[in-house]
Amino acid sequence: MQKISTFLWFDGQAEPAANFYVSIFKNSRIKAISRNSENAPGPTGEVLVVEFELDGMTFHAMNGGPGHPFSDAISLMVYCDDQAEVDHLWDNLTSDGGRPVACGWLTDKYGVSWQITPKALMEMIKDPDKAKVGKVMGAMMQMVKLDIAKLKAAYDS
Repeated sequence: MQKISTFLWFDGQAEPAANFYVSIFKNSRIKAISRNSENAPGPTGEVLVVEFELDGMTFHAMNGGPGHPFSDAISLMVYCDDQAEVDHLWDNLTSDGGRPVACGWLTDKYGVSWQITPKALMEMIKDPDKAKVGKVMGAMMQMVKLDIAKLKAAYDS
């Protein structure tokens, strides 16, 4: 069991959200579903918490009710190996009501914010050459979905 887990509060959409995320990420699964008992605040038998795993990391989704919407003040950052992975995650997470934001950020159809980030970008911005880093950051700031080839071209220019 991992020591720290992300816990997401939904308004009746915990199970469909967990199923949506599991369908997008490799090596993912629903681990457990807890339902309301007779003494719980919601209807007996209704989904309370879904424990799920995305590429080996455990998350929890709870049907906590209205009043606590997601915001971009917290996001889930996904490090991608290549452009195909960026495209796959971006296309799926923005589908069916999700929306692109900027600089690799998006909001999915449930309101959860994600950063779809190429590992290559993270390596480029660690370069001690501030001019190269500045060029990469300038290129990134012009993008919505990140394009590794364009980031690399800026880095190499």
